[in-house]
Amino acid sequence: MASVRRLLASLSLTVAALCGGPQSFAGPLVGKWPDRPIHMIVPASAGSGSDVMARAMAQRLGHALGQSVVVENKPGASGMIGTNAVVKAAPDGYTLLYTNASFAVVAPAVIRSITFDPTRDLLPIAQTAAGGVLLIVNKDLPVSNLRELVELVKANPGQYTYGTWANGSSGNLMMEWLKTKTGMKMSHVAYRSVPQLLAEMSAGVLKIGWADPVAPLPLLRSERIRCIAVSGNVRAPQLLDVPTLGEQGFQFDTVGWFGMFAPPGTDAAIVARLADEVNKIQGSEGLKELMKNMNFEPPPVKTQKQFRDIVATDLNVWKQIATSSDIKIEN
Repeated sequence: MASVRRLLASLSLTVAALCGGPQSFAGPLVGKWPDRPIHMIVPASAGSGSDVMARAMAQRLGHALGQSVVVENKPGASGMIGTNAVVKAAPDGYTLLYTNASFAVVAPAVIRSITFDPTRDLLPIAQTAAGGVLLIVNKDLPVSNLRELVELVKANPGQYTYGTWANGSSGNLMMEWLKTKTGMKMSHVAYRSVPQLLAEMSAGVLKIGWADPVAPLPLLRSERIRCIAVSGNVRAPQLLDVPTLGEQGFQFDTVGWFGMFAPPGTDAAIVARLADEVNKIQGSEGLKELMKNMNFEPPPVKTQKQFRDIVATDLNVWKQIATSSDIKIEN
């Protein structure tokens, strides 16, 4: 009888452990983690801003954790291919996502076919960089600031177009928001890429446009184009003489950013360890210099909750603009 009781007790402990779910095994698993290479998925092409930042972070994070962090590029479908790979990955701390705001919150706000919800299907680890997009103009356009641009366009309704790198991009949404605020009337031209947009602008074909904070820098330095505003409330480190939208009377707090995420269900202790290491890395001089060269500011260290709130707030902002401007992408 005693042996039967011992058997039943043993079985009950086994069942309890199995029913307890992942947290029942969290202690031993977290204690070993990481014991093999970590894969960092980037939903953008090699050489892109996201890729450059991810590789810099991966190298330093691997050193801090004592394990290789391997960057894998999975571009395509407005970030959906790479993001979905992480959403569906095992939540064991060995698959991470390094992405940007365009893929994480702008695309889900405008593309109907996107199957993930960033507030539900991505577990925020840390925001790693932040910065605005640039409002740029051809060097011969007779404006030097946003107010003068508004006056010029309103005096010539329908005669100007503006360009961005895609329909439903943050630049597209930003300008539609500005049009609503100012009464400007101009149509949108979606280019295949920022380099194509810049080539058209430097040639004088395109007069007004939005671009990321990095790609236009050579043309800005050679004065073939000019920047008249930076979105957000912090000036770009390579363009300190260019006022922000907020400084020019158009308060808009949502900016571009890079960040790291884990699949939903990843153990809290693993996420906390990653967040701690990433926040330490952000303070390193080497990474600060890289961000400055890419025209981004290292953001103040944020808690995971603060980053989660940024994701939710930004998604809501972009959704509201997309809805009010009737911007939606089917595929």
